[in-house]
Amino acid sequence: MTNIKLNKEYTNWLNEVKSKIRTAQIKSALAANRELILFYWELGKMISVKLNESNWGDKVLFNLSKDLKSEFPESKGFSERNLKYAKFFYEFYNSTIGQQSVAQLQKADKQQLDKTDKLSQQLVDQIPWGHNIQIFTKAKSVEEAQFYIQQTIENGWSRDVLALQLKSGLYQRHGKSITNFKQTLPAPQSDLAQQTIKDPYSFDFLTMTKPYNEKDVEQQLIEHMSKFLLELGKGFAFVGRQYHIEVDESDYYIDLLFYHTKLKCYVVIELKNTRFIPEYAGKLNFYLSAVDSLIKAEDDKPTIGILLCRDRKKIETEFALRGISKPMGVSEFTLTESLPDNLKGDLPTVEELESELEKRELNK
Repeated sequence: MTNIKLNKEYTNWLNEVKSKIRTAQIKSALAANRELILFYWELGKMISVKLNESNWGDKVLFNLSKDLKSEFPESKGFSERNLKYAKFFYEFYNSTIGQQSVAQLQKADKQQLDKTDKLSQQLVDQIPWGHNIQIFTKAKSVEEAQFYIQQTIENGWSRDVLALQLKSGLYQRHGKSITNFKQTLPAPQSDLAQQTIKDPYSFDFLTMTKPYNEKDVEQQLIEHMSKFLLELGKGFAFVGRQYHIEVDESDYYIDLLFYHTKLKCYVVIELKNTRFIPEYAGKLNFYLSAVDSLIKAEDDKPTIGILLCRDRKKIETEFALRGISKPMGVSEFTLTESLPDNLKGDLPTVEELESELEKRELNK
């Protein structure tokens, strides 16, 4: 940055950035979240365009950060790292796909208003900057980013909860269960029900030691109910575990019974710590019929079943559900498995492995 022409060009550009900041401060003192997000969009555009036009490189952001902090000491958000986030924010949504989705944030570009996706404009400025950073730095596409923004708004996720959902790959698991909803439920409830369940369910908050059975998993899920409900998603209200029903003077016990406040129906969840077999669908169909007859109120929608198993084959599962009259889905579930205590002592520690490797190196 020693060249006089470059210095003058940088100074002029810096003044433009400062002017943009002052304009934003006059409007809302950078307090309103919507104005703040719009400001970061425009700041990110200024940085991205300028760096593409010039040969300065990203190192100029260090100077920009220092100068902005000096000029606006009372304002936060001008660290070098946050300037990079603003640049990435603009570039992420201004990609070939993103240009059709978020360019509407730039209200000055009136010619593009009719071409852009209003959904993104309505969503992206409804969540805090910190949430936005989590999403656009981890999402692989604009569609995935839109999904997490929508879910954050609907569920009121904190930044930590959002980070967990991103880490667990909720977007990839959302609505992926094998179901018969289209054949057994009217539209649009069938679509809503499909989007309500996922595959696989991640119970990584459970640590199980073999051998264990369905009852052990049930007990752990109940003991971690808040995390279990978070994984199930918004709308699930717990009714009971091993819920007792009586049919023709015989006793039956449903593994887990919920009520879904959005779908307006009961949800029966059956756990199987094995691979799916077609007979499981028949048993779940029986439970759904019983709940519809014995528990469901007149204004409730048909009861839905979710069968959670450790493994399943796609074609076999689809065949099993094809003749079932009640709405149900089959999903896998995963959890963390630990070694039994009596086996832990038989395995070498990290230190022992390192020592053995050192010995082998010396003997070469």
